[in-house]
Amino acid sequence: MPTVSVIIPNYNHAKYLRRRIDSVLAQTFQDFEIILLDDCSTDGSQDIIESYRGNTSVSHIVYNEENSGSPFKQWEKGIVLAKGKYIWIAESDDWCECNLLASLLPPLEADSRCVISYCQCYMVDDEGRIKSQSHYPRLQESLRGDRFVREHMVKGNAIWNASMAIWRRELYAGLKKDFLDYRFCGDWLFWIRLALTGTVNIDGRALNYFRKHDGDVSGPAYSSGYNFVEELHLLSTVYKEGIIGDVEYKVGYKAKFRDFWRRRQRFDTQVQNTIMSYFRKPASKKTSYVKVLGSAIWDNWKHPSRKH
Repeated sequence: MPTVSVIIPNYNHAKYLRRRIDSVLAQTFQDFEIILLDDCSTDGSQDIIESYRGNTSVSHIVYNEENSGSPFKQWEKGIVLAKGKYIWIAESDDWCECNLLASLLPPLEADSRCVISYCQCYMVDDEGRIKSQSHYPRLQESLRGDRFVREHMVKGNAIWNASMAIWRRELYAGLKKDFLDYRFCGDWLFWIRLALTGTVNIDGRALNYFRKHDGDVSGPAYSSGYNFVEELHLLSTVYKEGIIGDVEYKVGYKAKFRDFWRRRQRFDTQVQNTIMSYFRKPASKKTSYVKVLGSAIWDNWKHPSRKH
């Protein structure tokens, strides 16, 4: 049985796929299996995947007969096939440093309470230029799951993409699977539910390269504004379940509203109205839509350069 199951779900990422697979094969920690999944790609991805057939590290190659419509359904398909103690969902358009596994596995192996171990990442463009970077103020820290959620998962998803995290496979069966109903931010909800089952190890080193480009999964959500609909639904869900309280909900709600208000003119009127209809109905009675709206308008008036 391998220590790690590396799931590489691919859809039309032929341009990046070989670098992704090779960066996994180059890991200094070598006790892993690779599960290659393709969601009906039309760009020659399958030719690249086939070139790895016969590699002793590749345990499964699976081609969908029709597109699943959801990256998270592909996650589940790979998890069902996985035999490893831990899961690494290595997105097909990303790549990583050769010591990612060697750096993230020890906290999981040393403490059975640790359920997620993740590093920081560089966000890069289509040509590999660094655009931004996630940060953590300590080289390494372990947090209880509920504290991690309250402090790092309210304003947004601290685990920017799945490629930067390793997690304990045995816990998946007991998790609520509502994250599969999301098209774009299901990973955010997944990490919250998983974190609450134990502790989270945070590594301050940037070992992952998260590629943002026109063909990535989240791009359409952010360009259309649909991300706000899913994110507000997620915040309401974790609030109603008691995972976060009134204070945390308000913090998350305000952060999302301010983000929307700065970007709203990018969306057509109908989309703006749809999103606003969600904001007008905060889940917490202690969050005032009118006050948050007024604060956003005042902030834009004081800092007009932030409007867009």
